[in-house]
Amino acid sequence: MTDTTASKAVPAAECTDMSQVRAAIDGLDTLIVSLLAERMRYIEAAARIKPARDTVRDDVRKAEVVAHAVKVANDRGFPPKLAYRLYDMLVEGSIAHEFDVFDARDPS
Repeated sequence: MTDTTASKAVPAAECTDMSQVRAAIDGLDTLIVSLLAERMRYIEAAARIKPARDTVRDDVRKAEVVAHAVKVANDRGFPPKLAYRLYDMLVEGSIAHEFDVFDARDPS
């Protein structure tokens, strides 16, 4: 949520109608997608920095990222199984994007 949206959002436990719930979810979705876009800039940086195409996929690192997300989810009261599925898909999509960016690099 932006600072303005965050200050206007009604806490979930205090919502009394669906318009409050929907407004808060919309604000959170804006924040989540904004953070995912920022995360993707780091994926693009990795594609720029990595020296060889065969270093793009790192299954050990993928497992660490997913495990970290599951732990954070568990600690914050988010369903760990859902976090696993979301992060598995997010990391696979990020790897695919990193390959695209790596392959588009100027070889000179």
